[in-house]
Amino acid sequence: VFAEVVAKKRPFGMAASEEETEALTGLLDVARGLENLPVSAWPPGARPAPFQYTPDHVVGPGADIDPSEITFPGCTCVTTSCVPGTCSCLRHEENYDGSQCLRDMGSSEATYARPVFECNILCQCGEHCRNRVVQRGLQFHLQVFKTEKKGWGLRTPEFIPKGRFVCEYAGEVLGFSEVQRRVHLQTAQDSNYIIAIREHVCDGQVMETFVDPTYVGNAGRFLNHSCEPNLLMIPVRIDSMVPKLALFAAKDIWPGEELSYDYSGRFLNLMDREAKERPHDEKLRKPCHCGAKSCLAFLPYDSSCTVPW
Repeated sequence: VFAEVVAKKRPFGMAASEEETEALTGLLDVARGLENLPVSAWPPGARPAPFQYTPDHVVGPGADIDPSEITFPGCTCVTTSCVPGTCSCLRHEENYDGSQCLRDMGSSEATYARPVFECNILCQCGEHCRNRVVQRGLQFHLQVFKTEKKGWGLRTPEFIPKGRFVCEYAGEVLGFSEVQRRVHLQTAQDSNYIIAIREHVCDGQVMETFVDPTYVGNAGRFLNHSCEPNLLMIPVRIDSMVPKLALFAAKDIWPGEELSYDYSGRFLNLMDREAKERPHDEKLRKPCHCGAKSCLAFLPYDSSCTVPW
């Protein structure tokens, strides 16, 4: 019965309380009924620090665009599933194959230089269109769990094939000045959840998106860094130029395996020599406990979000 209840998303702000969820199931649903599937926690009785759950981005201080607004026009395809060449959402080629896997899943992040646009609610195509994947939400069960050295982490009790969508990294979309303010207020003991996505567009311009799930976020906020990750983050646009930060399986993921991505945006440690040799202030960096053979010893550090105050 409960599985049928949580399969229907509640509107933002109408999440079930933790007490209500546990009373129905005996288990804590970190997502509070807002996802397609419950997000469990381990060990039983353990609770992550309180935060407001949202399955989607929300507008935060300083944001130029409200991520909930629909600004993209829909396609006029009347077929069950859109095809490249005739669909305005598919400019070049299909994004996903018939198994909902990201196409051309290679070993290098350079494969994903092309933009990914999904059909949206204004499109004339059907809800079963192959170009609707990220917007469908969680398709695999996730579990928040306590790690030995890294605090909370995220794993799955299911097998996830390479290329499948796993979850978003959702939170408050911020302006740069607000990002700087929040980073300035952080202490050495605080976890930094803020992520900066920089995309190179035409004419040498760079589009920046800042997302912070510290206070308002989803299950993606529990993902830890790894120098050899099993997830790859791809900006996917559906309703507007504010991208969904979608995480796809970079390899086959086995039940019980911790989910991770590279906080720096690199993939499988494909890092140029200049970056490896660049000196860093170790006082500002935190140790990495990913355990990978190619571990760089420290978590990635983005100095562009810090300024002297």
